Amino acid sequence: MQDDKIQEALVEHLYRNAYGIVISNVTISLGVIYVLHGSIPASWLAPWAIAVYALTAARVLAARRFWKRPRTPGSLRRWAWLAAVFSWVSGLLWGMLTWIGFVPDQPHLFAFIVAILAGLVSGTIPSLSAFPPALVGSILATTIPVAARFTTMPGVVGDAYLFLLVCLIVINIYYGLIAYRTLHESIRLRLENVGLIGHLQEERDRAKAADHAKTRFLAAASHDLRQPIHALGLLVSTLSVLGQRGDVPGEQARSLAGSAKSIVGNLSGLLNALLDISRLDAGVVTVARETVDLGELFRNLREEFADEATARGLRWRVAQTTVLVDTDPMMLKRILDNLLSNAFRYTRRGGVLLGCRRRGELVEIQVWDTGSGIPEDQREAVFEEFVQLQNPARDRTQGLGLGLAIVRRTAELLGHPLKLASVTGRGSMFSVAMPAVRMRLLPSPVESMPREHSAASIMIVDDERDVLDAMVRLLELEGYRVYAGQSAIDAQMAHAAAARMDAAPVDLIVADYRLKDDTTGVEAIHALNAYLGRSVPGIIVTGDTSPSRIKEATASGFRILHKPVSGEELRDAIAAVRSNNLLAGTDGLR
Repeated sequence: MQDDKIQEALVEHLYRNAYGIVISNVTISLGVIYVLHGSIPASWLAPWAIAVYALTAARVLAARRFWKRPRTPGSLRRWAWLAAVFSWVSGLLWGMLTWIGFVPDQPHLFAFIVAILAGLVSGTIPSLSAFPPALVGSILATTIPVAARFTTMPGVVGDAYLFLLVCLIVINIYYGLIAYRTLHESIRLRLENVGLIGHLQEERDRAKAADHAKTRFLAAASHDLRQPIHALGLLVSTLSVLGQRGDVPGEQARSLAGSAKSIVGNLSGLLNALLDISRLDAGVVTVARETVDLGELFRNLREEFADEATARGLRWRVAQTTVLVDTDPMMLKRILDNLLSNAFRYTRRGGVLLGCRRRGELVEIQVWDTGSGIPEDQREAVFEEFVQLQNPARDRTQGLGLGLAIVRRTAELLGHPLKLASVTGRGSMFSVAMPAVRMRLLPSPVESMPREHSAASIMIVDDERDVLDAMVRLLELEGYRVYAGQSAIDAQMAHAAAARMDAAPVDLIVADYRLKDDTTGVEAIHALNAYLGRSVPGIIVTGDTSPSRIKEATASGFRILHKPVSGEELRDAIAAVRSNNLLAGTDGLR
């Protein structure tokens, strides 16, 4: 591609200089005619002048057509050779002057002609160096008739002229080729600079857009995070006032606890959605492709959204299918959950339809709704974070505006094309396409998981005292034996104190990712493993949503839990890690 652009620039340079050649030919030829018209017959000089001017006119016409017509790589080569032919014919005409204008008894005329021709030969370097065949051909066409005339001159004078002429030819061709290489390289560098400037402008525009998006993202996230925290603060204050007045009645305590649980659930939903986006951006989400039965998936989705359709008074149709596709079932389910949730949320009347269509080797899953539709100029924006066209007041019951952002990133990760079609006032259709599978794969036998053993012994490291105390209380209530500390050293000391009194096995280490003194949970687990003298499985708990931090934590190989972590999530993670450890034959109960 760049070679074609360089070739185009060289040929343009050739024709840009054509006008200078025309002017020099006209002015120099007028001077030659003025000097020679009284010394040589007009029958020789007139045809030569007519030929020069006819060639000049042809060159002008060719140059005008060159600049007006579209150019392709093939046509550029033809234009370059046409310019070369013009230069050859022109050189031959000028070289013929040494025969037409040779007058034996007037040597000063011959010297004048030779001087003119030497100047013309030297002038070909800047004007024709863009195309070496034109340059070399013009020099040879000009000098060969001159050389032939020198051979007819008697004595050493002719030989001396011939030697000087050969030197002139060699020197001009040499410097002409150098000029060609220099011109070629300068054009290449100019094109590279233009490309770099364009790339820098694109990067600048992308950075500006990212900065604006980040500002909008942080503003929206700050608002949506502050709301539940604000409500939770008021709830805690209410509970404190009630506690100061005496025992809180059971019914009122249950009501406050329910409200707190709902608020924490909303907060967790927002944080989990932000985490999903960060994990997708960090590239730590692993795709596990397998054959998925869309018929079974559609049946599950029909039952899952049936109550919501009834509550909203909407028709809910799911087209039956027996199609099999190749995809990650969990990620596809997440995509369809978000698309269907959006469809129900923004459809006031009518209904929602889920179905699929064959598109050659692909299957396109489609979600149709009869909502208000999406204006054409907003169809890219709806896939950005916190964008909700129908929710300017940021009502959290209408979602967070992160669903479609997650859908887009997940579809890109899977390599599934995502499309949106919409008619304002009539509804929208979102679709995602994936490869079809021709044959049903037999399900692999499910291995039975080992039953839960007795409660494990766990080391915990967290530099936040409140979090550490809460986790210790929860796990001890669950029956676990806990050795806790705000650093790896503190946890070691707690374990050593317990070991002096009784056997103190360690089956698992739970560590916060960010600890004091710029240490990480990964480093703490490795330090505790070194202290124990063996490898103990670990769980990292982190509140980071930065893609780089998520990638760094995931690279450790330990199981990752993202804050806020509920008691159920912590218990499930401990059970899963212990089960995997048992299957690997490295259970720590010894």
